[in-house]
Parts: sequence; C-alpha cells; structure tokens
Amino acid sequence: MTTANALYDVPGPRTRKRHRLYGITSTVVILALIGWILYLLFDTDQFTYTKWMPFEYKGIQELLLRGLGNTLKAFGLAAVLSLALGTLLAVGRLSDHRPVRWLSTVVVEFFRAMPVLVMIFFIFVALKVQPLPALVAGLTLYNGSVLAEVFRSGVGSVERGQREAAYALGMRKTHVMSYVLVPQAVRAMLPAIISQLVVALKDTSLGYLITYEEFLHAGKLIASNLDYDLPFIPVVMVISPIYIGMCMLLSWFAGWVSRREQRSPKTGAVDVAPGEPGTLLPRMQ
Repeated sequence: MTTANALYDVPGPRTRKRHRLYGITSTVVILALIGWILYLLFDTDQFTYTKWMPFEYKGIQELLLRGLGNTLKAFGLAAVLSLALGTLLAVGRLSDHRPVRWLSTVVVEFFRAMPVLVMIFFIFVALKVQPLPALVAGLTLYNGSVLAEVFRSGVGSVERGQREAAYALGMRKTHVMSYVLVPQAVRAMLPAIISQLVVALKDTSLGYLITYEEFLHAGKLIASNLDYDLPFIPVVMVISPIYIGMCMLLSWFAGWVSRREQRSPKTGAVDVAPGEPGTLLPRMQ
C-alpha cells in the first residue's frame, strides 16, 4: 500500500515505471533534436574558420561591446524606473482614496494591455523622442504596470491578522505598510520581480527597430556586412549565449538575495528564555 502525502499520493510501482518511461522518452527526443540541429549546422558549414574569422577583428569586437553596453544602459534605466513606477502605482491602487485608486487602476490596466512595441513606436515616431528615451519609456510604462500588480498582490498575500494586529497596536497605515506588510511580502514578490526584470532585459532588443544601437542592432550590422551564406547564424550563436547568461545572472542574483534574506538576523528566530516560576500573588480572602 502507498502512503499518503499532504499534497499528493506517493506514486506506486506502475506510476514510477510510467514516469521513468516518460523521462527516458523525453531525453531521447531532446537529444535527437539537438543532434538534428548540430547536423544542420555542420551540413551548412557553420563552424568553418572562414565564418568565424570576422569576430577576431577589433572593430567587430568593439561594435559588439558597445552594443552590449547600450543594452545594459537601457536595461538599467528601465529596471530602476519600472520599480519606481510600479511602487507608485501599487501605492495608488492600495490607497483609501477612491479617485486615486481608480486613476491608478486605469493607468495600470491600460499600459498592461498595450503592446510594448506599439508604445515604443508611438513615443519614438509621434512624440519625436530620441531612441534611448523612447525605448526606456516604453519598457518603463509596460513593466512598471506589471510590477504594480505584483506589488499589490504581494502585499495582499500577507495574512490579514498581521495587518489587524498592527492596527490594534495603534500603528498608522504608512507604518503598517513599511514595517509589517512590505517586508513580509518581499519574499513572495521576489521571484515575480526578477522574472519581470528578465522580460525587460529581453525586450531591450526591440530597440533595434527604432535604430537604437543595442546588442541585437550591433549583431544585425555585422551580419549584413558579411559576404557568405547564412551570415546571421554565427552572429546568433555569439549573441544568444550572452543574453542567456545575463538572464541566468539575474536569476542567480535573486536566489542569492533570497538566501541572504533568510539568514538575516532581522528575519531569524529570536531565542526566548525558558519560563521560570515567578512571585505568586497573595490569595484573595
């Protein structure tokens, strides 16, 4: 007989055998797909020295580094401004004043529903803004609106008794949010915040559509000036691992912050002295 778990039943022998078969089948399919891709790359001579020699030129290396720097600049600005805008809109949505709450809701829902590329093009073309501010503004409006919902739901996920206990102690709403709700909600919000920042990092590649010289734009310039077949494939093979590495670095940073928060003395358990017999009150006559 199988023993029950709080979340699910422990799989029996047949289920474990079936899961093992699923795992083996999935592994074989993935390895076959990787092998097929490598076959196509070798069949089209994508690993020949001729196609990788241009990356040894100092000019191409400087162009890639300059594009990477521009990507990080746009991401840094968009990340900081998105967090600030998300915090502001979340505070507005949690406000006790109905007009402020309604206005914040309209702003959040509008920019969440608007495609980020449309916003970037509108700011760049209609408002005649320079490429970098247009890109940062579009990313900020979209990601800030999404983060506002993340912050609001994170604060709302804290147990209601925490809020009630703080108010019972005479704390004002600002102090309740700052010292009780937000510190507890940060742990729950952190994975979603990092995931949204990863989205913002990847969306910086939309800058090449408005002639912003970011990393993808630099790769496009390099590929368009190479004089052999399928020049985009080696460029993609250079750019993609760097994008993946930056996203993985953000995820690692989130894990590091989470582990550090768990070890923080502010969130650690407090040792309580064992109870001792005290002075007995005199018996009432």
